[in-house]
Amino acid sequence: MSINHKEPEHLSLLRNSLRQFIEKEMPRDKVNDWDKNDHFPQDVYEKLCELGVTSLTVPEEYGGSGLDIISTIAVIEELASRSLGLASGFIYCSCYAGLNLLEVASEQQKKDLLPKVAEGKLMFSYGISEPDVGADVASVKTTAIRDGDSLVINGSKRWCSGAKITNYIYTLVRTGPSEDRYKNLSLVLIPPNSEGVIIEPQQTLGQKGTGGTCDVTFNDVRIPKNLLVGEEDGWNRGWEKIVRTGLDVEKIEVAALAYGIAKAAIEDAWVYAQERVQFGKSVSTYQSIRHMLADAKAKLEACRLMTYEGASVADRQIVDPAKMSMIKLFV
Repeated sequence: MSINHKEPEHLSLLRNSLRQFIEKEMPRDKVNDWDKNDHFPQDVYEKLCELGVTSLTVPEEYGGSGLDIISTIAVIEELASRSLGLASGFIYCSCYAGLNLLEVASEQQKKDLLPKVAEGKLMFSYGISEPDVGADVASVKTTAIRDGDSLVINGSKRWCSGAKITNYIYTLVRTGPSEDRYKNLSLVLIPPNSEGVIIEPQQTLGQKGTGGTCDVTFNDVRIPKNLLVGEEDGWNRGWEKIVRTGLDVEKIEVAALAYGIAKAAIEDAWVYAQERVQFGKSVSTYQSIRHMLADAKAKLEACRLMTYEGASVADRQIVDPAKMSMIKLFV
């Protein structure tokens, strides 16, 4: 049985629109300055949102254009081919905020927040890992306790990418005794500018152009109780919310970032190989160079096929964590 890998017309139009935008608004010298200064170009991001791309993870009833994971992954790929920072900003909005809210928020939270995602006006960073907690997220020690109409947060998080530019830190907290580790967890939304929040960027790590990845400390941070994800129904139900398909989709988001960067690198390598002259001819004519470029191109095509297979699986709402992990590992 043959497989048709031809992209639908709407996806080709989206790519063309993005490539025109990139050439006009994201020239290489400007992007280099963003990276050197770790600057997030808010003005360019707002122009990007005018294209409607941040609505791709929001259903029409919440002001979006309808859930389309394949198109979302294509946006990440195209942006990452020029700027990892701007691609990450798109992820913080459309994926970290949009996809998670759609999956685990209360109906009122969806009505309040998803229209902002569709407009590109809401970004989340993740507050999951801690200094001594990585993949074993059920061991988190950051706590939240009830105090009247508020929740009081204490603890610390690590690898909070984008915490300096996002609107909320999507934070996993312990809301009961640690002995019952899988049940006494909840998710909360913490504004980074709240009193008691300390953000410390890790200068040598993370995406340039977003403030990098950060350590975040919460000292008696007080937030309104309606920032409990899922509202009252979300209390002590963080585990079942965090292990849903949102984290699986995150794996192909990472793959799309890597693929976009690799694609641009290989395209640049081919151009350079044609321009670089040694012993009277371009180095692209030497077999050893062509072998390297051919190997890179073959691996790149495998990465593309795996990444978009994952996006197709997600669009069809097929739960396949193993496939998503393989894609992240390979790409």
